[in-house]
Amino acid sequence: MSHQLKGKKVAILAADYFEQVELTKPRDALEEAGAEVKIVSPKSGQIQGMNHADKGDKVDVDLTLDEADPDDFDALMIPGGTMNPDTLRSTPAALEFTRHFFQAGKPAAVICHGPWVLADAGLARGRKLTSWPAIQMDLKNAGAEWVDEEVVVDNGLVTSRKPDDIPAFNRKMIEEFAEGKHSQQGKAASEQCATVELET
Repeated sequence: MSHQLKGKKVAILAADYFEQVELTKPRDALEEAGAEVKIVSPKSGQIQGMNHADKGDKVDVDLTLDEADPDDFDALMIPGGTMNPDTLRSTPAALEFTRHFFQAGKPAAVICHGPWVLADAGLARGRKLTSWPAIQMDLKNAGAEWVDEEVVVDNGLVTSRKPDDIPAFNRKMIEEFAEGKHSQQGKAASEQCATVELET
């Protein structure tokens, strides 16, 4: 995987109470592959990680959503945890930041409860994906085709279920990020967002 992502800039979108290994292990893999990685969050300073129900380490935020320009990034990664994606999906700027990547056809990798953000951003409809099993009905209700597999790739979107899936998730994430833009991802996102606008 060495230097596959040299010259690529990746945003990790996260808020407080992210599942620690779902941020740190993908971040480390991205950096080992040569990517420049920035932590983007609704708040400045540091965000709190979790080891399941216990507090873990804090990580430094590189850019707030107000400061981050999605045009500066080549790909997006969203970790899980329960409260982290719940905060993100309740933050309009986080949803708009996420939509940019999909509408531009840029690859994205989302794990565990992270696909909640896709559902609320109007990006799950028509996509084949996986997640933490407890949120599968939310994703099906948002129009996704949910499957129980360790890693799923759908036109530039990589999803996995849980920390045990991280090795497979990281491999596919780096592969898709190295490929760059996926025109079908942009087309699908534009159609989904148009549908959401008509329904609201």
